[in-house]
Amino acid sequence: MITNGELVASVHIEAPPDAVFPYFTDPQLLARWLGTGATLDPAPGGVFAVDVDDSPARGTYLTVDPPRSVVFTWGMPGSDTLPPGGSIVEVTLTPADGGTRVTLVHRGLPPEHRRAHEDGWRALLANLTTAAAGTRPAP
Repeated sequence: MITNGELVASVHIEAPPDAVFPYFTDPQLLARWLGTGATLDPAPGGVFAVDVDDSPARGTYLTVDPPRSVVFTWGMPGSDTLPPGGSIVEVTLTPADGGTRVTLVHRGLPPEHRRAHEDGWRALLANLTTAAAGTRPAP
């Protein structure tokens, strides 16, 4: 859902926050649900680089607060409208119903990128639910 220019997506995962959090900081776990490969340095100022199919996303970690939240910048190399670090993604993990509520807020997306990112985050968070359950998502 896009509200006031912010994309907000949420999913429930049947695992505690400390089991879900590494899926945002461990390159192998991140690649299981978000892309085909990742280079991560999960510390403030550290690199956040993931290849989402044929679209690389690049940025830096701003905040890493295990197992509660992670904030990183997001953009695409070569894009004039959404360059690397051109937007901010905030992920909050909240204990809920015996598992974790993952809430993702993507701020600063230019209007022409919002629909694709809304559809993309919805599908990718579904992949996260599958990956966190110990199953590899379908390509």
